Amino acid sequence: MTPPAATSRRPGGRWALGLVITVLLALMAWGGSGYRVQLDQGLTVTGLTDQVLWGLYIGNFTFLVGVAASAVILLAPACLLGRPDLRPLVPLGEAVAVAAVAMSLAFVLVDLGRPLRFWHAVPLLGKLNWPGSIMAWDMGVLLGYLLLNLVLIGLTLRAWRLGREIPHRRLAPWMLLAVGLGIAIHVVTAFLLAGLPARPLWHSAALAPRFIASAFAAGSALMIVILAVIQGVVAWVPPPAARPLLARMLAAALLIDLLLLGAEGFGLFYPAGGHGAALQRLFQADPVLGVWLTTGLVLSGTAALLAPLPRVRASPWLLHLVCVLAFVGIWMEKGLGLVVPGFLPTPLGEVATYRSSLVEIQVTVGIWAAGILLFLLLVRRVLARMASRSG
Repeated sequence: MTPPAATSRRPGGRWALGLVITVLLALMAWGGSGYRVQLDQGLTVTGLTDQVLWGLYIGNFTFLVGVAASAVILLAPACLLGRPDLRPLVPLGEAVAVAAVAMSLAFVLVDLGRPLRFWHAVPLLGKLNWPGSIMAWDMGVLLGYLLLNLVLIGLTLRAWRLGREIPHRRLAPWMLLAVGLGIAIHVVTAFLLAGLPARPLWHSAALAPRFIASAFAAGSALMIVILAVIQGVVAWVPPPAARPLLARMLAAALLIDLLLLGAEGFGLFYPAGGHGAALQRLFQADPVLGVWLTTGLVLSGTAALLAPLPRVRASPWLLHLVCVLAFVGIWMEKGLGLVVPGFLPTPLGEVATYRSSLVEIQVTVGIWAAGILLFLLLVRRVLARMASRSG
């Protein structure tokens, strides 16, 4: 990869970074105290019940697996479309992927209740029931994607340190493998839900392509914001083609995601069958969940209407606003808005309510803080290599 231009820290950048790291460490400690309570008393301190087996933890897992596709968003154009100007940005996407996959695995770990159960899902150690178990495929592609992105970051930074460029013919096969695994981690996660025929909200052939579309939308939005933040902290200008390309991908992915979601909604509600009536009763019995899902749809729908407008994409602050709306909206709709309604009503027709407990919120905030800190450390390393190579 061709190393990017020189970087230098703007005045006050070191102080701001120290403050951010301090806040993240405090949030991690707060989350750790909540997890200690969960370890002592079990999952009974969470909002999970016999009716709703997955909640805030798996909701964030489902969302973050899509965010991990941020690396694919930059790898695919750089590798498949012959865009060498975008290759310096690939390590940033890989850093997002590493942090997102690490957070995803952490959410699975805390959802298990007892952390020692996790070894059952580790390849070559536990009994994964491969290839019959979709969960085994999910763990395999997640761990493979995590390790591959770590290797790619390491190879890139080592090449920059030595003042070299990795030949494209050597790097291309690994990048193609990363693209395939990046798409596979979300497709397999969608199959994990869609393969449950007793859950009508998930049992849909459109779930996998909708997961991919929402992943590209959330990943593009996140990368645009990250590039803006880095540009504001250090004296470095990203490649001129990066933001327009990401903005176009954001607009297209949002429209495709909403189109597939609308098609699923039509199939559920228009025929006035039992599944649609059950979902309507759910939102009447639990209006909080209905407001949550509606808010997420409004946010992502507003972003989908604004993102295709050339004037919006040309204005930095409007584009960043659209990115925030899209990211938060997809997190709300694709997290709790997808996971919790999939369990209700139960096969017995029961409509149970789910409310995240303070312990769940603490642990969730702690994991997010740890993931952001990991991303900051990786990006700091990448930017340091940029500066030393250019110097």
